[in-house]
Amino acid sequence: MTVGNYYRRNLPHWHPAGVSIFLTWRLDGSLPLEVIEKLTILRRKLGDGTRKVRRADRLIEYKKLFARVDAILDHASSGPLWLSDTRIANIVQDALVNRYARLYYLWAYVVMANHIHVLLKPKSHETSISTITKNLKGYSSREANRLLKRTGERFWQDESFDHWSRNPDEFARIVKYIENNPVKAGLVREPEQWEWSSAAERKRRGLTTFQSLT
Repeated sequence: MTVGNYYRRNLPHWHPAGVSIFLTWRLDGSLPLEVIEKLTILRRKLGDGTRKVRRADRLIEYKKLFARVDAILDHASSGPLWLSDTRIANIVQDALVNRYARLYYLWAYVVMANHIHVLLKPKSHETSISTITKNLKGYSSREANRLLKRTGERFWQDESFDHWSRNPDEFARIVKYIENNPVKAGLVREPEQWEWSSAAERKRRGLTTFQSLT
Protein backbone atom coordinates (compact mmCIF):
# COMPACT_ATOMS: atom_id res chain seq x y z
CA MET A 1 0.00 0.00 0.00
CA THR A 2 1.37 3.38 -0.98
CA VAL A 3 1.68 5.84 1.86
CA GLY A 4 1.58 9.52 1.12
CA ASN A 5 0.23 12.97 1.83
CA TYR A 6 -3.30 14.23 1.30
CA TYR A 7 -4.40 17.76 2.11
CA ARG A 8 -6.96 20.24 0.95
CA ARG A 9 -6.83 23.98 0.30
CA ASN A 10 -8.87 25.43 -2.57
CA LEU A 11 -8.07 22.25 -4.50
CA PRO A 12 -7.48 18.71 -3.23
CA HIS A 13 -3.84 17.61 -3.16
CA TRP A 14 -2.73 14.00 -2.94
CA HIS A 15 0.99 13.21 -3.01
CA PRO A 16 1.71 9.48 -2.59
CA ALA A 17 5.29 8.67 -1.60
CA GLY A 18 7.74 7.60 -4.29
CA VAL A 19 5.89 8.97 -7.32
CA SER A 20 6.60 11.74 -9.82
CA ILE A 21 4.43 14.84 -9.46
CA PHE A 22 3.29 17.16 -12.25
CA LEU A 23 3.13 20.71 -10.82
CA THR A 24 1.88 23.99 -12.27
CA TRP A 25 2.45 27.37 -10.63
CA ARG A 26 1.11 30.64 -11.99
CA LEU A 27 1.86 34.27 -11.24
CA ASP A 28 -0.41 36.04 -8.79
CA GLY A 29 -3.09 37.93 -10.71
CA SER A 30 -2.53 35.99 -13.94
CA LEU A 31 -6.17 34.95 -14.30
CA PRO A 32 -8.98 37.49 -14.86
CA LEU A 33 -11.47 37.78 -11.99
CA GLU A 34 -14.38 36.58 -14.11
CA VAL A 35 -12.47 33.40 -14.93
CA ILE A 36 -11.66 32.80 -11.28
CA GLU A 37 -15.34 33.22 -10.38
CA LYS A 38 -16.38 30.63 -12.97
CA LEU A 39 -13.77 28.17 -11.76
CA THR A 40 -14.68 28.58 -8.09
CA ILE A 41 -17.84 26.47 -8.42
CA LEU A 42 -15.95 23.54 -9.90
CA ARG A 43 -13.19 23.87 -7.34
CA ARG A 44 -15.73 23.65 -4.52
CA LYS A 45 -17.23 20.52 -6.04
CA LEU A 46 -13.81 18.92 -6.31
CA GLY A 47 -12.92 19.79 -2.75
CA ASP A 48 -16.26 18.89 -1.17
CA GLY A 49 -15.60 15.70 0.75
CA THR A 50 -19.31 15.29 1.58
CA ARG A 51 -20.21 14.53 -2.03
CA LYS A 52 -20.08 10.88 -3.04
CA VAL A 53 -18.00 11.21 -6.18
CA ARG A 54 -15.83 8.39 -7.48
CA ARG A 55 -12.11 9.20 -7.44
CA ALA A 56 -11.93 8.52 -11.20
CA ASP A 57 -14.71 11.05 -11.90
CA ARG A 58 -13.08 13.58 -9.59
CA LEU A 59 -9.80 13.16 -11.49
CA ILE A 60 -11.53 13.72 -14.85
CA GLU A 61 -13.11 16.95 -13.61
CA TYR A 62 -9.78 18.05 -12.14
CA LYS A 63 -8.05 17.52 -15.49
CA LYS A 64 -10.78 19.51 -17.26
CA LEU A 65 -10.27 22.37 -14.83
CA PHE A 66 -6.51 22.26 -15.36
CA ALA A 67 -6.86 22.26 -19.18
CA ARG A 68 -9.21 25.24 -19.03
CA VAL A 69 -6.84 27.27 -16.87
CA ASP A 70 -3.74 26.31 -18.85
CA ALA A 71 -5.31 27.35 -22.16
CA ILE A 72 -6.13 30.77 -20.70
CA LEU A 73 -2.61 31.19 -19.34
CA ASP A 74 -0.99 30.17 -22.64
CA HIS A 75 -2.83 32.89 -24.54
CA ALA A 76 -2.93 35.58 -21.88
CA SER A 77 -3.22 39.12 -23.19
CA SER A 78 -3.46 40.73 -19.76
CA GLY A 79 -2.16 40.24 -16.26
CA PRO A 80 1.48 39.94 -15.13
CA LEU A 81 3.93 38.40 -17.60
CA TRP A 82 7.05 38.77 -15.47
CA LEU A 83 8.50 35.42 -16.52
CA SER A 84 8.91 36.80 -20.04
CA ASP A 85 11.72 38.91 -18.56
CA THR A 86 14.79 36.81 -19.36
CA ARG A 87 16.43 37.76 -16.05
CA ILE A 88 13.50 36.36 -14.09
CA ALA A 89 13.09 33.31 -16.31
CA ASN A 90 16.77 32.56 -15.70
CA ILE A 91 16.27 32.83 -11.93
CA VAL A 92 13.43 30.31 -12.02
CA GLN A 93 15.33 27.97 -14.32
CA ASP A 94 18.48 28.13 -12.18
CA ALA A 95 16.46 27.41 -9.04
CA LEU A 96 14.93 24.34 -10.68
CA VAL A 97 18.06 22.93 -12.31
CA ASN A 98 20.78 23.94 -9.85
CA ARG A 99 19.93 25.58 -6.54
CA TYR A 100 17.52 22.94 -5.22
CA ALA A 101 18.67 19.99 -7.33
CA ARG A 102 19.53 18.02 -4.18
CA LEU A 103 15.84 17.73 -3.30
CA TYR A 104 14.37 16.01 -6.36
CA TYR A 105 14.80 14.24 -9.66
CA LEU A 106 13.81 16.79 -12.30
CA TRP A 107 12.31 15.07 -15.33
CA ALA A 108 10.79 17.98 -17.26
CA TYR A 109 10.00 21.68 -16.92
CA VAL A 110 9.06 24.76 -18.89
CA VAL A 111 8.99 28.41 -17.90
CA MET A 112 6.28 30.37 -19.71
CA ALA A 113 5.41 34.07 -19.47
CA ASN A 114 3.00 33.73 -16.54
CA HIS A 115 3.29 30.12 -15.32
CA ILE A 116 5.59 27.12 -15.13
CA HIS A 117 5.10 23.36 -15.47
CA VAL A 118 7.36 20.91 -13.66
CA LEU A 119 7.55 17.11 -13.42
CA LEU A 120 9.71 15.95 -10.53
CA LYS A 121 10.13 13.26 -7.89
CA PRO A 122 11.49 13.85 -4.38
CA LYS A 123 14.85 12.14 -3.83
CA SER A 124 13.90 11.22 -0.29
CA HIS A 125 10.62 10.04 1.23
CA GLU A 126 11.35 12.58 3.97
CA THR A 127 11.18 15.45 1.47
CA SER A 128 7.61 16.59 0.85
CA ILE A 129 6.27 18.35 -2.20
CA SER A 130 5.28 21.26 0.03
CA THR A 131 8.93 21.62 1.14
CA ILE A 132 10.12 21.60 -2.47
CA THR A 133 7.45 24.11 -3.47
CA LYS A 134 8.24 26.39 -0.54
CA ASN A 135 11.93 26.49 -1.46
CA LEU A 136 11.47 27.03 -5.19
CA LYS A 137 8.67 29.56 -4.98
CA GLY A 138 10.12 31.36 -1.97
CA TYR A 139 13.56 31.90 -3.48
CA SER A 140 12.36 32.82 -6.98
CA SER A 141 9.74 35.25 -5.67
CA ARG A 142 12.26 37.07 -3.49
CA GLU A 143 14.79 37.40 -6.30
CA ALA A 144 12.18 38.38 -8.90
CA ASN A 145 10.60 41.00 -6.66
CA ARG A 146 14.05 42.42 -5.95
CA LEU A 147 14.67 42.88 -9.69
CA LEU A 148 11.18 44.31 -10.20
CA LYS A 149 11.64 46.62 -7.20
CA ARG A 150 8.47 45.24 -5.61
CA THR A 151 8.32 45.11 -1.81
CA GLY A 152 5.95 42.96 0.22
CA GLU A 153 3.90 41.83 -2.77
CA ARG A 154 3.00 38.32 -3.79
CA PHE A 155 4.73 36.98 -6.88
CA TRP A 156 3.28 33.48 -7.22
CA GLN A 157 -0.32 32.49 -6.68
CA ASP A 158 -0.42 30.52 -3.42
CA GLU A 159 -2.44 27.65 -4.87
CA SER A 160 -0.94 25.23 -7.37
CA PHE A 161 -2.18 22.43 -9.58
CA ASP A 162 -0.62 19.04 -9.06
CA HIS A 163 -1.15 15.54 -10.40
CA TRP A 164 0.90 12.42 -9.82
CA SER A 165 1.94 10.17 -12.68
CA ARG A 166 0.06 6.86 -12.47
CA ASN A 167 2.06 4.78 -14.97
CA PRO A 168 4.87 5.00 -17.59
CA ASP A 169 2.48 5.96 -20.40
CA GLU A 170 1.06 8.85 -18.42
CA PHE A 171 4.57 9.89 -17.41
CA ALA A 172 5.55 10.10 -21.10
CA ARG A 173 2.41 12.09 -21.93
CA ILE A 174 3.15 14.58 -19.16
CA VAL A 175 6.74 15.10 -20.37
CA LYS A 176 5.48 15.69 -23.90
CA TYR A 177 2.75 18.04 -22.67
CA ILE A 178 5.22 20.13 -20.67
CA GLU A 179 7.87 20.42 -23.37
CA ASN A 180 5.34 21.05 -26.12
CA ASN A 181 3.77 23.97 -24.25
CA PRO A 182 5.76 26.70 -26.06
CA VAL A 183 4.99 25.03 -29.41
CA LYS A 184 1.28 24.88 -28.61
CA ALA A 185 1.40 28.55 -27.63
CA GLY A 186 2.95 29.43 -31.00
CA LEU A 187 6.25 30.64 -29.57
CA VAL A 188 8.58 28.16 -31.29
CA ARG A 189 8.39 25.35 -33.83
CA GLU A 190 10.32 22.73 -31.86
CA PRO A 191 10.37 22.17 -28.06
CA GLU A 192 14.16 22.44 -27.79
CA GLN A 193 14.03 25.94 -29.32
CA TRP A 194 12.46 27.28 -26.11
CA GLU A 195 15.45 28.25 -23.97
CA TRP A 196 13.73 27.86 -20.60
CA SER A 197 12.76 24.22 -20.83
CA SER A 198 14.01 20.72 -20.14
CA ALA A 199 14.03 20.02 -23.89
CA ALA A 200 16.52 22.87 -24.40
CA GLU A 201 18.50 21.87 -21.30
CA ARG A 202 18.96 18.33 -22.60
CA LYS A 203 20.14 19.75 -25.92
CA ARG A 204 22.59 22.07 -24.14
CA ARG A 205 24.03 19.08 -22.29
CA GLY A 206 24.19 16.95 -25.41
CA LEU A 207 22.04 14.24 -23.86
CA THR A 208 20.83 11.57 -26.26
CA THR A 209 18.79 9.54 -23.76
CA PHE A 210 16.03 10.65 -21.43
CA GLN A 211 17.22 11.03 -17.84
CA SER A 212 16.80 13.18 -14.77
CA LEU A 213 18.36 16.62 -15.04
CA THR A 214 19.22 16.69 -11.32
